[in-house]
Amino acid sequence: MGIVRIEDALRLAAESDLDLVEVAPTARPPVCRLMDYGKFKYENAQKARESRRNQTNTVIKEMKLRPKIDQHDYDTKKGHVVRFLRAGDKVKITIMFRGREQHRPELGYRLLQKLAADVEDLGFIESNARQDGRNMTMVLGPLKKKSEAQAEVKAEKAEKTAEKAAEKEAEEAAEKAHREAVASTASPKKPRRRSENLDPDMEA
Repeated sequence: MGIVRIEDALRLAAESDLDLVEVAPTARPPVCRLMDYGKFKYENAQKARESRRNQTNTVIKEMKLRPKIDQHDYDTKKGHVVRFLRAGDKVKITIMFRGREQHRPELGYRLLQKLAADVEDLGFIESNARQDGRNMTMVLGPLKKKSEAQAEVKAEKAEKTAEKAAEKEAEEAAEKAHREAVASTASPKKPRRRSENLDPDMEA
């Protein structure tokens, strides 16, 4: 609209049943906009509420391992790491050294690299391995955001629930069909025979 006098801007706002809102007070001249200010505040409040709803707190899980861990325990620990990453959480991996193990830091380093490689389809190395006293730590970050991971978990649960409901419905239908088939093939009841020791002259 260009530069107009404040009186003209106020008149235009009144004629349009809108509000004259100053959006850039430090500009020279100040910049104003004609808008429905009540609607503007409401929409901003809705956006802020939606943003808060989508926000998720970052959670750092921790998994502790020994440098000479056996394969079974390693697989169990790795399973927990996989579960944490799938849920969108960061995981701090701690290798605990004892005694002479402290002089073999390469054992812990190789173990951390192996674990990172085993879960690379779910997470990445966010903080490289570093020695911290008797421990060596590394942080893995999830490839997917927390909100995305939660949405996937929710979708998987809904899909499993639907599958179970469909299976139950199919079983009930099969059981009903079986009962109907048995009922249709059952032999009809024979008529009750008249006892021979009854008096033939006796009325039925």
